[in-house]
Amino acid sequence: MKKVIKIAGKILRVILIILIVFLLLLFIYNRVMLQMEEPLREPLGQIVEVDGHNMSIYTEGEGDHTLVFMAGSATVSPILEYKPIYSLLSDDYKVVVIEKFGYGFSDVTDDERSFETMLRQDREALSKAGIDGPFILCPHSMSGIEAILWTQTYPDEVEAIVGLDMSVPGAYNEEYFGWKKDMLVNILSAGREIGVVRLIFSDNALSDSLTQNEKDIYRAVASSKFCNKNVRNEGKHILGAIGMINSKPKPDVPVLMFISDGSEIGGESWINAQKDYASDLTDAQTVDLDCGHMIHQFRQKQINEEMREFIESLNR
Repeated sequence: MKKVIKIAGKILRVILIILIVFLLLLFIYNRVMLQMEEPLREPLGQIVEVDGHNMSIYTEGEGDHTLVFMAGSATVSPILEYKPIYSLLSDDYKVVVIEKFGYGFSDVTDDERSFETMLRQDREALSKAGIDGPFILCPHSMSGIEAILWTQTYPDEVEAIVGLDMSVPGAYNEEYFGWKKDMLVNILSAGREIGVVRLIFSDNALSDSLTQNEKDIYRAVASSKFCNKNVRNEGKHILGAIGMINSKPKPDVPVLMFISDGSEIGGESWINAQKDYASDLTDAQTVDLDCGHMIHQFRQKQINEEMREFIESLNR
């Protein structure tokens, strides 16, 4: 028995050494690639100055309605992430993609990341980019909280909301804010520093709607910014934002909510939270989709068709 334990110990030591060497080589490789990929991180959209830092705003198309796409938590590059859906809409509508600080081609800052701050900065960025409302807000995931707060606080600026599996106050419970969430976030952040993230965002893992060059850009941005301190800190302010939302009347604008099958994010509780929220609104409809949380990549054609019908109904 002692002999078996001794052999097992030696095997474990060898495995540990191999793992350490692999991670060290990956770290060095990642640092070299970060330098080489600098040209790939040149902004794809317009850069405006907000609070002394650079924020990225992307626009495409023209039309009577302005659609503002808002990123879910830890989205690497919103401009590229939501391209599969907005590229189908930009023939007839003006499309805008906001990249908050810490996202895409925007700076990573030391500022606090409350939803009040993010909303103020997003509105200022749109204003400096010369983009006027009213807007049709198109939030994905966690940005649903900001979209609701936006509509409640500045109702004249919001024409409607199109939720892309958007978060609502009832979607968050105590477990979401527990130690497991913090540990996962810290692991992902460490993975970026070491270079593991570079392996995660392989060509096969990225949307087929992207060109090879766009996939290279996405990976370059992910390797330098994924799960950075801005992204990590904003999640700590969700409860505060929910408190503000619950203290105000519910949004009184037309709402269309596309809802995933919940398999990748909270299951039935995620679905029910959205449907319960919609049932309390004066003008809301929901659409169930048989796919995971990244609905803009899985069901973009269906979303495009139903969004167009919804938007045109606003003119009647």
